[in-house]
Amino acid sequence: MTRASLDKQPQEVAAMFDDVAAKYDRTNDVLSLGQARQWRKAVARAVDASLGERVLDLAAGTGTSSLPFRDAGAYVVPCDFSLGMLKEGKKRHPRLPLTAGDATRLPFADGVFDAVTISFGLRNVQDTEGALREMLRVTRPGGRIVICEFSHPTWAPFRTVYTEYLMRALPPIATAVSSSPDAYVYLAESIRAWPDQAGLAARLSRAGWSRPAWRNLTGGVVALHRAYRP
Repeated sequence: MTRASLDKQPQEVAAMFDDVAAKYDRTNDVLSLGQARQWRKAVARAVDASLGERVLDLAAGTGTSSLPFRDAGAYVVPCDFSLGMLKEGKKRHPRLPLTAGDATRLPFADGVFDAVTISFGLRNVQDTEGALREMLRVTRPGGRIVICEFSHPTWAPFRTVYTEYLMRALPPIATAVSSSPDAYVYLAESIRAWPDQAGLAARLSRAGWSRPAWRNLTGGVVALHRAYRP
């Protein structure tokens, strides 16, 4: 892992995602060996959006992750800091209210959302706990947060294989299917540096969320964390 590549400024990270926007969803399906769609379904079940609720979908990218909430009858606001992603999303989903925003300075009033969710984006925020506090601010009392993020496989032999895949197999595969393979080298390194399931739950608690809990997906490759605003 190179420390320099993880110490990217927010504008550098945004530029990386601008570069991969056109092929982002397809690349994710390939690199996850088809699991990305199942993870999105698990997020939709965990959020459990209902008719008339307001859902903030952070790191929404092209808006694909927001569609299940819209289809459930909720008013969903897809928000991302990559203008390239938002432009691509507007081409595909012109009726979604795609919004540019920084997770640490959200452009929304206090307590306006019933649920806030972020999938595979929290790692890219330099001030993780600041972002979690900001998500708390825009969530109504009793509202919920659902985080879907890469985590640490629970079975040690598989964890070793997974780490080898991240650092050796993922970059050349990304080179073949992505328009910006450097972004996926960053992805691999950021996953390795990310806290485990209990570590993220602790961060949620420190940020003011209550009753944090998690469920492992794909043997802990990904974890769903859920918590509530007191």
